[in-house]
Amino acid sequence: MADIIQLLPDHVANQIAAGEVVQRPSSVVKELLENAIDAEATVIKLIIKDAGKTLVQVIDNGKGMSSTDARLSFERHATSKIRNAEDLFHLHTKGFRGEALASIAAIAHVELKTKQPQEEVGTSIVIEGSEIVSQEVVVTPKGTSISVKNLFFNIPARRNFLKSNTVELRHVIDEFHRVSLAHPNISFVFYNNGSESFNLPVSNQRQRIVNLFGNKTNEKLVPVMEDTEVLKISGFVGKPEFAKKTRGEQYFFVNDRFIKSAYLNHAVASAFDGLLKNGWYPSYFLNLNVDPQSIDINIHPTKTEIKFDDEHTLYALLRSAVKHSLGQFNIAPVLDFERDPNLDTPYNYNQKESDTPVIEVDRSFNPFHEERNTLVKPSSYRKEPTSSWESLYVGLESKGTKTQHDFSEVHFESDHHSESLFVDDKSIDSGQTTYQLHNKYIVSTIKSGMLIMDQHRAHQRILYEDFLENLTVKGASSQQLLFPLQLHFSIQEIEIIKQLKEDLEYTGFIFSNLTDETVEISGVPISIPESEVSIILEQLICDVENEVPDSNFSITDLLAKSLAKSLAIKNGQALKKSEQEHLVNRLFACKEPNVSPANRTTFVTMSVDELDKKFI
Repeated sequence: MADIIQLLPDHVANQIAAGEVVQRPSSVVKELLENAIDAEATVIKLIIKDAGKTLVQVIDNGKGMSSTDARLSFERHATSKIRNAEDLFHLHTKGFRGEALASIAAIAHVELKTKQPQEEVGTSIVIEGSEIVSQEVVVTPKGTSISVKNLFFNIPARRNFLKSNTVELRHVIDEFHRVSLAHPNISFVFYNNGSESFNLPVSNQRQRIVNLFGNKTNEKLVPVMEDTEVLKISGFVGKPEFAKKTRGEQYFFVNDRFIKSAYLNHAVASAFDGLLKNGWYPSYFLNLNVDPQSIDINIHPTKTEIKFDDEHTLYALLRSAVKHSLGQFNIAPVLDFERDPNLDTPYNYNQKESDTPVIEVDRSFNPFHEERNTLVKPSSYRKEPTSSWESLYVGLESKGTKTQHDFSEVHFESDHHSESLFVDDKSIDSGQTTYQLHNKYIVSTIKSGMLIMDQHRAHQRILYEDFLENLTVKGASSQQLLFPLQLHFSIQEIEIIKQLKEDLEYTGFIFSNLTDETVEISGVPISIPESEVSIILEQLICDVENEVPDSNFSITDLLAKSLAKSLAIKNGQALKKSEQEHLVNRLFACKEPNVSPANRTTFVTMSVDELDKKFI
């Protein structure tokens, strides 16, 4: 029998390795930015076209590479940071430049230009699908410039799995946020399709957060500081009142490397117990510095997941540090411009002792020594004449000479009677056809038996078709707000709202002003309460960023689904009889009443025969 095991060619092995490291354009952005940081760059520029599908370029002013190093950097298993296996547990740098570049070069067109500071000329290398097209000497600034063009050009199946530009750009911006937040001592510039999206100067961590997420973020942050032998914690958490319905602004950095950890996330969430409503998530930007020997960062190809030696200790320290900071925030004095200055102690009285009041008491006075029904004569120690103690009761008798109280006229406060567990049959309306079960399901009678409807999903279907019609016909009505509503969003969130502005206006929103950080709304759809507008827009932005329906659907469909999901009545909400009947009638007037906008069942039926079988 012929041998069936064979070694893979290098270009195929490189493509397989690339599948682990390069999943989408944001993976290339992460690797190239981290390489620039390892090259000790102080200024890094990121240039993106078509969400990274056409071009990802990173330019740095770091120490560059020699012509030999530039050539070797595209070989597999080439690295400048490891000499033996023990070095894997002493890593202070980001990644292995050789492994990343070899994987990227296998699936894209790569052009590298690099020059060391002491050299007069640099090196230019062009590679297409792991094959070197050219290598020559060029004049270039010091540092390195890497351009990655036409990602997955030789693997069309992988390219077809990429999402729309909106979603891929969201992932690129996420990676840019993660790297730039971990290194506020480096200047970052981000260009998207020729326009400057971010320009981050060298700053401290707080200012870097504000530059990324908007000036309004500054007042939301609470500092966290803790220094122990095991762990050093620094950073910020968001105030509870600024929590969001989505997990957007949550960042952990271990030794200046972004990581994901559900275990540590639970530690922060537990510190907010009692401060947040269910379903709301706090923001945090936390740096953890630990001994590199106590962690293993090589359990995941992208190094976003790491393993700690003693997770329980880290959990306890992190939870107590965040809880301590929140406690300090609650008791810390604040500058309140609305307080009443008249209640403050004048400066002249700050050091003055308080005077103890003097009370004069006649210890010989006894009111029982006075005769009954006679007025007490004024004495020397009382300035005004007063009646004897019995005179306090004058006028309390009822009219006439009757002194006995008639208790038949006394009214007692009635006790509150709780309703019976079982409803009296007489109280049931004989004409009622719908009943609400556990404030979640609506039960209705039909000819063949009964119908059980999920009120939340049913209302989603009704609202979805209403919004879809309004967006298509472009004739929705809105209610004018007495005072315009001003909401604050980050730069990229504002860009999404600008894209959706026209469609949102068709649903009934009226935008009076739209700046780089604020949205002013003067009118909202009739069905939307003013207090829900901020939550609805946040959920809508999250849905668009993650593209809950895929790119095969239109933005109109996505907008209708997101608004319907946010505004539908929730499970647990009690409905009146008229509301129950209205919901049933509206559902069966829809074009597709059987499923919700997310293609989940809205109702089930049970025939009388099926019920009979239950009692056999």
